[in-house]
Amino acid sequence: MEKLADSLSGKLKSLHYPSSEDCCIYRVPQPRRYLHPNDYTPKMVSIGPLHHGKLDLKTMEEHKLRYLHHFLQRTNVSMAHFLAFIKEKEAKLRYCYAESIQHESDEFLTMILGDAVFIIELLLRAYTPAFRTDDDPLFRESGKTFLNTQMNYDLYLLENQLPLFIISELYDLAKTTNGDIYDGISFMTITGSWLCADLIVPISDKNLIETHFSKAKHFLDLIILCLEPSPSSDQSQFNYQNIPGIKELHQAGVKFESGSRKNLLDIKFNNGTLGIPFFTSYGSSTELLYRNLLAFENMYGRSNYFNDYVVMVSFLLRTRKNADLLIEMGIIGLTDSEKLSAALPGLRKDGLMRPNFRYAGLVKDLQAYCKTPWHSWKANLRQNYFNNPWASISVIAAAILLLLTVIQTVNSIIEL
Repeated sequence: MEKLADSLSGKLKSLHYPSSEDCCIYRVPQPRRYLHPNDYTPKMVSIGPLHHGKLDLKTMEEHKLRYLHHFLQRTNVSMAHFLAFIKEKEAKLRYCYAESIQHESDEFLTMILGDAVFIIELLLRAYTPAFRTDDDPLFRESGKTFLNTQMNYDLYLLENQLPLFIISELYDLAKTTNGDIYDGISFMTITGSWLCADLIVPISDKNLIETHFSKAKHFLDLIILCLEPSPSSDQSQFNYQNIPGIKELHQAGVKFESGSRKNLLDIKFNNGTLGIPFFTSYGSSTELLYRNLLAFENMYGRSNYFNDYVVMVSFLLRTRKNADLLIEMGIIGLTDSEKLSAALPGLRKDGLMRPNFRYAGLVKDLQAYCKTPWHSWKANLRQNYFNNPWASISVIAAAILLLLTVIQTVNSIIEL
């Protein structure tokens, strides 16, 4: 029993205890991964330890070495100095991951250096052609290549994140002895440029990135922070099953307009008008990003507003007709409504029906508006009888004719 107890005590001592403050990178739970495994698995490049060493990702490892070579050529900081710098941060880096990392220290340090420099070089070359080289298949004279675009998706995967602090600090360390080559170019600058240029990332305001960069744990966390919507006063509970769809709202007389372009999550209802932020891109890449944002938000617990947004939009656009209506009105700049309406219910399954739903007040206002008969009557007249000039003229003529008939009838009665 003593021997068995010693063995168990050894296992207890070797347990990984990440602090709640540092832990921010997780392996996606199997039930969530099972339905859409490709949306959580890197296709071209591994970043960090969770997929490091996989045979189908080996091709990019050689390219990481090329990027490291070019990076070191631009600085007077030695490779040994960079590795020693990472060594000082090793414990904190390991605690960023929710599971124990089995790589030995030397392998872990070289992996972190190679992956961090790869991201730095990738963002620098996307930022300006001045850093591009002739031996780079990810960039040609025209800019990004197909390989680059596909690989960018890997950088949005929850399991493929690297803590932002180590990338930023290594970049700053390289800058200290580089003269003017990095003048005016911070890691925050190239990160903001990269995110805002990517059509699948719902961020268009670089000021938001500057505001939240110092707090962000990694790229997914930075996106979540930048998407924080306006405060909601009413987050009480309500019946999810009664959230009206766009078609139902249209029939009840609700008007639609393209809302704020600065924040995808700011859906607002005021004086009978529903403002929905305009978005033009929706496909498999968008689903990939949304699923990983949902997974991170659910596991990290920073907020639940992206989860609530996905739930809300999936109810509003639950059928193809709902999506078609918004496309027709120019609220959604897409052409494939079938793909959109088919994808959203699947995303809703990844979301959670939480208490304190941030759109609760919005839903209650929409439900109350739909229950008012006068709104439906007005909408019916407008949509069926005043939807074009000829129909309007016909209705007016019919009304005049009816009025004349009534007057004639009254006069006839009086004469009797």
